[in-house]
Amino acid sequence: MTRERLELGEFGEKLALKKIKGLGYKKIIQNYRCPLGEIDLIAKDDDTLVFIEIKTRRGRSIAYAKEAVDARKKRQLSKVALAYLKSNDCYGVKARFDVVAISLSGDKPRIEVIKNAFDLAY
Repeated sequence: MTRERLELGEFGEKLALKKIKGLGYKKIIQNYRCPLGEIDLIAKDDDTLVFIEIKTRRGRSIAYAKEAVDARKKRQLSKVALAYLKSNDCYGVKARFDVVAISLSGDKPRIEVIKNAFDLAY
């Protein structure tokens, strides 16, 4: 991955974290990694554990960022989320997948939080 893409991703993660904190989420882990892959952010929203995928796009519409979470990505995120739940003894915990879509076209960033964006896909 190029340095430019890494910087764009880091910038998007900072914007997303600020946005979800403003919505009342509590950050647990940023950039959770295991042998199966990575989840950008894991947070709590009241009594629900939330696995968050952040998609940041420059010069494109917010719809383009939302569409970047395809079926393959949903399967991968599902596997990583299940691994997290198992390794942290989170049996019976309510959980969901959210997507934060960020578009950097125009004067200021557009940020949309899509709660319950998809179901477990594994």
